[in-house]
Amino acid sequence: MSKKHRPSDATPKPRPLERKGLLYAVYFVLRVAVMLMLVAAVFNRSYENVLLCVLTLFLFMLPSAFERKLRIDLPDTLEIIILLFIFAAEILGEIQDYYITFPYWDTMLHTINGFLCAAIGFALVDILNRTERVSLSLSPFYMAVVAFCFSMTVGVLWEFFEFSMDYFLHFDMQKDTILHTISTVNLDPNHGTTAVMVDGIQDVILVLEDGTQKSLGLGGYLDIGIVDTMVDLFVNFIGAVIFSAIGFFYVKGRGRSRFAPRFIPQVLPEEKSSSEE
Repeated sequence: MSKKHRPSDATPKPRPLERKGLLYAVYFVLRVAVMLMLVAAVFNRSYENVLLCVLTLFLFMLPSAFERKLRIDLPDTLEIIILLFIFAAEILGEIQDYYITFPYWDTMLHTINGFLCAAIGFALVDILNRTERVSLSLSPFYMAVVAFCFSMTVGVLWEFFEFSMDYFLHFDMQKDTILHTISTVNLDPNHGTTAVMVDGIQDVILVLEDGTQKSLGLGGYLDIGIVDTMVDLFVNFIGAVIFSAIGFFYVKGRGRSRFAPRFIPQVLPEEKSSSEE
């Protein structure tokens, strides 16, 4: 029989939100901030922002709901990062326009997303590895691989969602990028597969149906989404690799790490009946 990897023998105990100290303070402050922005959005009749605030308040409740439903204990550090991530994406990013004001805001969030999803993927395998009812015992290397693949799959599915919203509903979730150099086979004079590079592009000219021309004044070529998508996937890859490496050494060292447990949920013990006691 293969030996299951048990990073820690300590039995986690459920803790109500109000007993989690710093986590409760962060949750309270963020929730109050969102509610204030919700009131402001109602007075400004910005109903899209109202929906975003309601969605944010709902997402804030999910970590605690998952803890109760799945009988797991989310480490305070992980839960705080999740709450800050939701606030940064929905409130700061969408309502406060941080995606436009700060060019690397979206890149930062995708990097964190890759890290968090790898932590979730690793935790799922770790829980199965430590469950006696499940015949599963993966080595530390394969646990890291599963965590990495889980994170990248979530990242790809999100990019599918962004593309679908842009293509079918004409949103701009895949933010465009201004380029000054392009390379394309469409400009090959021989109509072959030789890529022709165009350098020093300063503007984009639109030719409308009535024949009139309009300068966009962008200062370069308008790339439609592909650069944004590939950058998002690349930084997701970096975040996934970082946590997969952390998880690998955590299991390899039999739980001696003090850093990894801050991001890995623990299974709560099942309640014993009075007869079992």
